[in-house]
Amino acid sequence: MKVLEGTRVIDLGSYISAPYAAMLLAELGADVIKVERPDATDPSRNHVVESKAPVFSAFNRNKRSLLVDYLQPEGMAVLETMVRGADVVLINVRPGVEQKLGVDAARLQAINPRLVHCSITGFGATGPYARRPAYDNVGQVLSGVLSRFHQGDDPRIAGPTISDSVAGMQACIGVLGALHERSRTGKGRKVEVNLIESMIGFAIEPLIDVLFSGRDQPFHYRAAVSQAYILTCRDGKRIGLHLSSLDKFWLALTKAIDRPDLAERFATSKLRLEHYGEIAQILASIFITRDRDHWQPLLEANDVPFAPEHKLNEVEFDPQVRHLGTFAGVDEEKFGASRMPNRAVRYDGDNRSVFMPAPAKGEHSDEVLTQLGFDAATIATLRQKRIVA
Repeated sequence: MKVLEGTRVIDLGSYISAPYAAMLLAELGADVIKVERPDATDPSRNHVVESKAPVFSAFNRNKRSLLVDYLQPEGMAVLETMVRGADVVLINVRPGVEQKLGVDAARLQAINPRLVHCSITGFGATGPYARRPAYDNVGQVLSGVLSRFHQGDDPRIAGPTISDSVAGMQACIGVLGALHERSRTGKGRKVEVNLIESMIGFAIEPLIDVLFSGRDQPFHYRAAVSQAYILTCRDGKRIGLHLSSLDKFWLALTKAIDRPDLAERFATSKLRLEHYGEIAQILASIFITRDRDHWQPLLEANDVPFAPEHKLNEVEFDPQVRHLGTFAGVDEEKFGASRMPNRAVRYDGDNRSVFMPAPAKGEHSDEVLTQLGFDAATIATLRQKRIVA
């Protein structure tokens, strides 16, 4: 199910945010061409583990690769030919770099007024921080999001990339909106996304609470309101609960663990909020007495919102994940792994989206150039001059 079939996307990005946005469009069926300069390919290609590049593979599947030095006049002519037939251009660089490279919105939309040009920056196009370098953790800390997941003086942080990925999702949304508008107006848009505002939007719930109350939230406030817990069982395995503020789920839990006294003691959501820490300790002391397999049937039988905590290498084997067909079997030699997750979006029940592995450098250069109308002799000359590779 390729709902964006016929849409041509030029991915000028590197690392995560723009490549991720482009990959999301590719998973919806767009023809995404990753354009890199021969002497400046995506640095994530170099993050190699045991001869494989998992970071590059994670954000660049379903794309074709063209190596062209568009800083040279003949290479820019190739890129301009692509732009004339393209629908979207994506790039993530500091403000001003687009202009230096000759790929800014004003220049490219003068070539193709229908073009949707999407630029992702760290801090926005202007302002006191605009020209600073920025990667994922910068977006997390400035937006306040990291303060909700990390406290104390441990300088280490954990978890996957967040602000880069969220910015990529926001960029994808922005591009889809611009394409939809263009179907009515025939004109493209300049779409701008930055890590900071993407993460502020991501943290909308706690942020609005702060704006309403005028005070910062205590570290565990969101979990206390939600009555969310992560509980260790006797076998060392953990269970996550999220009871929300509804009385029925609290009552269901107390029944599942055979503790009616707790139902009476913390009868209201207000009491459960105020005594979150105490309840957490009580539940921890209960769940540690039995293995996880003891608790799960009881929680399910009593309709308690729960799930077993998985390590990443366990996720694909969960019965529900298997039932959903979330992971697709692929050719390990081509993809670098034997399974890949399909997209999260289904159309009429179809989530199949693992079409092509992340491309090798210049893997599709001849194919793309031929489709653009360049003959074999011209392509050979461009290769000889090292304009394309």
